Amino acid sequence: MEPITHSPSSRHPDWNESYYFLFYDPAQRVGMMSRVGFKPNRPEGMTFLLLFLPDGRVAGYHITDKCDNYPTRLAVDGMEHRPNADGSWSYIFSGSTILFENSEDLPRARTEPELILDLLVTEIQLDFRPIHTEYEYSRHMTAESLEIGKKSGDMHWEQIAKTRGVIKLGDTTYRIDDCMSQRDHTHGIRDWTGVGDWFYFVIWFNERLALNPAAIVLNDGRMSVGGFIYRDGRNIPIRQIRVLSHEFRRDGSFPVQTELAIVDADSRSYSLTARPGNIVPLPFEGPDGRRSILVQSFGSFELDNIQGGYGSYEVLLSRTPNRSSVPVV
Repeated sequence: MEPITHSPSSRHPDWNESYYFLFYDPAQRVGMMSRVGFKPNRPEGMTFLLLFLPDGRVAGYHITDKCDNYPTRLAVDGMEHRPNADGSWSYIFSGSTILFENSEDLPRARTEPELILDLLVTEIQLDFRPIHTEYEYSRHMTAESLEIGKKSGDMHWEQIAKTRGVIKLGDTTYRIDDCMSQRDHTHGIRDWTGVGDWFYFVIWFNERLALNPAAIVLNDGRMSVGGFIYRDGRNIPIRQIRVLSHEFRRDGSFPVQTELAIVDADSRSYSLTARPGNIVPLPFEGPDGRRSILVQSFGSFELDNIQGGYGSYEVLLSRTPNRSSVPVV
């Protein structure tokens, strides 16, 4: 396992160390995303939790608090990401989540509380058992990609695992049994509104085939490319990504499909088609008034002629035509 905590490399107030976890159970159609992040120079801790449910509804939780636990514990309020000595992780939550009928309503809950369906007592205990060695992005990126990517962090680890455990959501219990999952760990300055657009897909087909293509796209078309393909026990770096198409809804608000051409370090070429499911938009506003929206979704994926891929579809949008329709919270 990589070093879990790091001292700030600068005094910048937005130097951040972040930990992200997600899993999806295609049989039960249940998925979870959680992030804990720390800005020790402020000091500030933040967490969000999203539970995507079989009926299309979403339960969410978000809080910003003091940075009291870091670096001793990776916990903010009721959400903890706990590394264990054997290389596994535990994801633990105790608190209440807010239930929404429409996942896109989540950012408006503070100003329009009538959108909230219910407040649910929630308990989560999940165990994360890695199936491969963690992959670190920056060791395999070009100098240009590293320079462009500075506003998204200095180092970035990913690791795939099988997850099991229990989620209790109100009166409903979901038992999770060896579902595909992934964790992410980054540190450095994270500028949500000054980095341009990005996409970050976590895709699983089975225990022998998974991929994690990621790129930052600047206004002038230059890209920072990272990620890997996990095939038959190997972490194969992604060398090139080309955006073939990025289609939006008719109103221009959110994406409906992305097509990528990918080349890995073995010079093998792939064609990837990605489609999001229900979307949770997470808006950000910078000190200079710039805005961006982070689209969080579980989607479906096709790699060449291989169908049945599933996982997270994440896109950061800095210049969507109708981005002003999503309030900043």
